[in-house]
Parts: sequence; structure tokens; C-alpha cells
Amino acid sequence: MTVDALQNKLENIKVELDDHVLVVTMNRPKALNALNNQTLEELNLVVDQIAKDQDIYGAIITGEGRGFVAGADIVQMKPYKSEAGRSYAEYAQNTFNKIEALEKPVIAAVNGFALGGGCELALSCDIRIASEKAVFGQPEVTLGIIPCFGGTQRLPRLIGAGLAKEMIFTGRQVKAEEAKAMGLVNKVVPENELVDAAKAMMADILKVSPMGIKYAKIAINKGADMDLKNGLELEKNLVGLCFATDDKEKGMNAFLAKEKPQFRA
Repeated sequence: MTVDALQNKLENIKVELDDHVLVVTMNRPKALNALNNQTLEELNLVVDQIAKDQDIYGAIITGEGRGFVAGADIVQMKPYKSEAGRSYAEYAQNTFNKIEALEKPVIAAVNGFALGGGCELALSCDIRIASEKAVFGQPEVTLGIIPCFGGTQRLPRLIGAGLAKEMIFTGRQVKAEEAKAMGLVNKVVPENELVDAAKAMMADILKVSPMGIKYAKIAINKGADMDLKNGLELEKNLVGLCFATDDKEKGMNAFLAKEKPQFRA
């Protein structure tokens, strides 16, 4: 399926392929891009396209209007009982797990409110760039529930248990500069420069070895769930795979010839 054919299947998300980078824009601005079932289903289709489309080298996820994603759809959730709530969480977790597991880089360009499921969507990406107007939070406890799209697990792994508990226990919203100081975002830029900054960082990433990115991402993500000994074993095994790739030959040959490697040539 082409990206144009994919767009024809989407109502709440816009996709645009720009120089091998898929720009994914969450597009329910009247609802601050809240994640209802339809939007999650569409996001699943988009992630599948990123995974299998060889013309897509990386992806940027952002939001239309004042919100990145303002959270899960509370109107939809209100009537849920135990099993429906669990199933909703499971579907969203599976979607975000797929984003995290992509063998291609994914940058969240957070333009506004990233609350609840929106913060969790950003957490599933590899890198987060925030506009000066971005706001992060996990306000689920104010609704009588807990973060359930991965927030209780990914947030403490990223910023530490103490800061994560503060955010989750209080539901307090965190502005962009504080989020950067916490380590929640990589950098903060003016609002009108956000997507361009994400594209510039992606361009730097895509200059290097795609196989290197793939195996480094696996090492980091899987190693986070291991003790040091097993993590080092994983790293050793993955570098062994790297040494068998064309990228290794291109990179080292270019270095010795004092040239820039052309990994995707």
C-alpha cells in the first residue's frame, strides 16, 4: 500500500512522506487529538506502514492545533467497566509497543498538550522535541484511574521513579522547559520551528548506518529490561551481527579512505 492509499483509509490522522520521512499528524483538533478507538486503529495502520514500507526511513509524530494528544477519549471511556477498560488499555499498549519496537527512528514533535495517552505516545517514541508551548502530564489519578497506555512503566524508566511518581501521583502538568530539565524531552524549540527541528534531527540520524540504528535501538530497548551482565551479552551478540553487514564495510572503508560513507547508496 502506498502512503497516498493509506491516507485514503484515515480520517483522524494525516500522513505525508517527505524525503523518506513519514510525518504523522494526529488530526482531531476539536478534541485536542484525543485517542478514541478509531484514532488508535488508524495509528495501528500507520505504524504497520512505517514498518513494512522500504521507502520510509523514519517517522515524526506531531499534532494538529493546540494539542499533540490531550489524552484518551474520556467520553468514550466513561461507560467502561472492568473488562472494557482493560481491553482498551491492552489495545493502546500494543499500538505503542509497536511504535517502540519499530526498527526505524521515531521522533515525537510535541506541539501542545501531551497529557495522559498523549504523554504515553510521546514516551513510546525514541526522541522527544517540544515546542515552547508543550505541556506534559499524567492526570489519570484525577479521574480515578491510573496511566494505562504504558505511562507507569516508560515514564520512570526515562526520568526515574521519584519524578515519575510525583507526576503520576499529583497529576501535575509540566511545561516544556521543566520537562527538558527532567529528561522527559531532548530539546525545546520555538513553536514555529518545531517540525523543522524534528526534520533536521531526523536528517542527521538518517546520515548514519540504518543497520547500526536498528541494532542500537534493540540493544537499548531490550537491555533496559536486563541486568548489566545480560545486557552486555546482548550488546556483544548484536555487534557480531553488525560486523556481518554491508553497512560495516561501507562505514569502515569510507573512514579509511577519508570519505563520507553512503550507507543508503
